[in-house]
Amino acid sequence: MSAPTITPVFVRLKLSLLRNGLRQSTGRRAAYIASAVAALLFAALQLIGLIALRGNEHAESVVVLLVGVLALGWAVMPLFFPSGDETLDPTRLVILPLRPRPLVRALLAASLVGIGPLFTLCLLTGSVIAVAHGGAAYAVGVVAIPLALLVCVALARAVAAANIRLLTSRKGRDLAVLSGLVIAVGAQVVNFGAQRLGSSGLGQLDPAAEVLRWVPPASAVGAVDAASEGAYGAAVLQLALTAGALAALLGVWSRHLTRLMTAPDGSTFQAVTVSAVRERKPTGLARLLPAGRTGTVMERSLRYVWRDPKTKAAWVTSLAIGLIVPVFNALQGTGSIYFACFAAGMLGILMYNQFGQDTSAFWMVAMTISSRRDAYVELRARALALLVITLPYATLVTVLTTALLGDWPRLPEVLGLSFALLGAMLATGAWSSARFPYSIPQEGYKNVAPGQSSLAFLSIFGGMVAASLLCAPVIAVTVWLNVTPNGDHWTWLLLPAGAAYGALVTWLGLRLAAPRTAERLPEILTAVSKG
Repeated sequence: MSAPTITPVFVRLKLSLLRNGLRQSTGRRAAYIASAVAALLFAALQLIGLIALRGNEHAESVVVLLVGVLALGWAVMPLFFPSGDETLDPTRLVILPLRPRPLVRALLAASLVGIGPLFTLCLLTGSVIAVAHGGAAYAVGVVAIPLALLVCVALARAVAAANIRLLTSRKGRDLAVLSGLVIAVGAQVVNFGAQRLGSSGLGQLDPAAEVLRWVPPASAVGAVDAASEGAYGAAVLQLALTAGALAALLGVWSRHLTRLMTAPDGSTFQAVTVSAVRERKPTGLARLLPAGRTGTVMERSLRYVWRDPKTKAAWVTSLAIGLIVPVFNALQGTGSIYFACFAAGMLGILMYNQFGQDTSAFWMVAMTISSRRDAYVELRARALALLVITLPYATLVTVLTTALLGDWPRLPEVLGLSFALLGAMLATGAWSSARFPYSIPQEGYKNVAPGQSSLAFLSIFGGMVAASLLCAPVIAVTVWLNVTPNGDHWTWLLLPAGAAYGALVTWLGLRLAAPRTAERLPEILTAVSKG
């Protein structure tokens, strides 16, 4: 007697997880319905657009690249949204007597339930309709659509299984925080590509599509186009490549499931006790930092950048956007060298709410501040830690932007403006950190604790307005030198003047913020501990 199949059980389990998740709260149910409606509406519009593309000479290039990007999205989705689907974690099934192959089939079927697979199905259907001409092409399309969909889903599950130990750990969950960076960078890349296509036409896609049409799952759509042109041998080969990729992904997935459900991990071993604690000597960057409280605070701030997920996400996002905006505009030929100041501005924002990144651990810092002098040294060290990264980075972005635009005579004045802007933001950021502190939740995607949005607005946007006003003298001198006859001969003075002005403004800002920090320690501690 054959054993009963577990596939229907897992499909019902997936439906139960979705249904029970929606029952948890009205807000979650409304968010799910709204996202589902938006996704399906977008899918319907894409389907109509792809059908309208039918007959275009570059339709095959567009749909092949679209399916390739779609597969890439399925591959990275588990890395950034590991908690979005409970069936992504097979370690929850390790205590059940299940064999890998039936489990793979069951999980694959369950994975086809959801908005994502339906969205993908719509795009694949539109892609096939866009390039199919003739009965043979439609017959190939009937096979290509489910085959490509299964490859996308199996790719996501294989990636998730290969990285499940990481994704279910704290560090893996914190990786999702960086999804905002991927979205920001991806949006700029898409915008840049769309502008290039708008000016040069879809023909630029043909060389990339010629290669990608042989890469699964895009090869499935390529098979439909090949059948439309009568190249039945190529169509069969492309379908075979897609089927082979599906078999390989299922094999990889099955091996990882076997390893996950049979091999021990760190949780099964008894921790090793340490009999003695050795004195830790400074290593790496810590050896280069000054001694005393200044060096200690700088090292702590830099460790936050490397280890704390929220702080790391903020830094990486600022670094990426600060580079993307001036460089992409320069590459498009529409940028200005003054866009390079965007790098200093993005990193200067990180000075705001300095105590919020400490969350409830700020009480340990507060215990070491007993005077205005202590507060000043604390703020100064945090500003110096930021400058360790910001100064060389802002200089690099400015030089790169200048090189792309070929406007070398303006390099000194732009660097001077960047340094002045950075100093103004450090000054206002230090004062704002003491006057409008707010908590940053450690879990989830929110950067402001509930009820503190107004504080965050006043801290960041109010500080940015104040920083702009502080930069007004340097901006005015820059404008005056550029409109005055022979004034461009003296613009090089803006580099030392801007650097000196930025240093002076930073020093004054720290001096003014230190007394308020020392006086408001209890209020600051209460505000930053709410998350």
